[in-house]
Amino acid sequence: MIAAMRDPYAILGVRRNAGQEEIKAAWRSVARAVHPDHNQDDPSATERFAEAGRAYELLRDPVRRSRYDWVRREAELRRMEAMKQKMRGQEPDDEPVGAETAEEAISRIFGVDPQAAAARPSAAARPVEKNAPSVGPFKAEPAAEMKQEQPKADALVRRSIAPAAELVAAIVQRIRGRITKTADKVPDLAIDIHVSIEDVIERARVPVELPDGELIKVSIPVGAMDGQTIRLKEQGYRVAGMARGDVVATLRIGQDGPFRTRGLDIVTALPLDLQNAVLGCETTIEAPNGPVTVAIPAWSGSDKSIRIAGKGLPDASGQSGDLVVELRLVLHEKPDDKVMDLMRSQRNGLYL
Repeated sequence: MIAAMRDPYAILGVRRNAGQEEIKAAWRSVARAVHPDHNQDDPSATERFAEAGRAYELLRDPVRRSRYDWVRREAELRRMEAMKQKMRGQEPDDEPVGAETAEEAISRIFGVDPQAAAARPSAAARPVEKNAPSVGPFKAEPAAEMKQEQPKADALVRRSIAPAAELVAAIVQRIRGRITKTADKVPDLAIDIHVSIEDVIERARVPVELPDGELIKVSIPVGAMDGQTIRLKEQGYRVAGMARGDVVATLRIGQDGPFRTRGLDIVTALPLDLQNAVLGCETTIEAPNGPVTVAIPAWSGSDKSIRIAGKGLPDASGQSGDLVVELRLVLHEKPDDKVMDLMRSQRNGLYL
């Protein structure tokens, strides 16, 4: 169950169209700023930290984030429609049947306490708007019963989601009611681990500093690729009264050297002069996992790649990716008179 909270976008200070990387960076910044260890004189630091964690957990999940955004838009549209009717001096033909309160809207979307659920009418009776995101469990009624309950269903269609102001008030009320409680578990701490291609091949143990200052070594798993995550159980933030969170470490394989990765493949560029590109040649390059001989066929241009099987990164099954050599045609630093004469004769139609 997700506890009620203020606007999660406002809590993390991000735009409503923010991407996942921006949201993650914002969470890490807010978590450092409000962490109880750094705010020991602030009695509300633990609650603020937990609130920021709940906001991050909601926005990092595309499904829950979509539900929240949809309900917020619906509430705003209905509020604007009510304001328009009020300005025109119009009143609804009939009083809404069983109008939904803000507290009910929040509880229906993000879950309710068992006691409240028992005292509230079943959500199965609520109609589902076509193509709208699912915001809770719904139960289909038998055809015969639906026929008998048609007048009630027509009335229920007019139910409106509570205006935005009431929603905010309900959320604040819930936060105040739970101010003495803490979240079950501290949100995960996301970090990056920067490694080299050689580290991945050798499955090196990379040093990582934890939030409490402890230095541990993390073994790179077999088959690791750039962007893969490693979860370190109960190694994250410590907060009194809460279960310690995990560290979610993302591997960042260095891509700024002569070699880079593409999945399990290792990619590099091989410069060729005009003579070797036209006539072909054989050369040896020093790959991350040892020297490799590359046979270049005649008449090879810069659009050609040579794939050498089994010389990439290893995977969990014992196989390996490939070494991909991308050819790059280059000229000598100083002009070659013979080459220039040859090209000039070709362009002018003279054959020597």
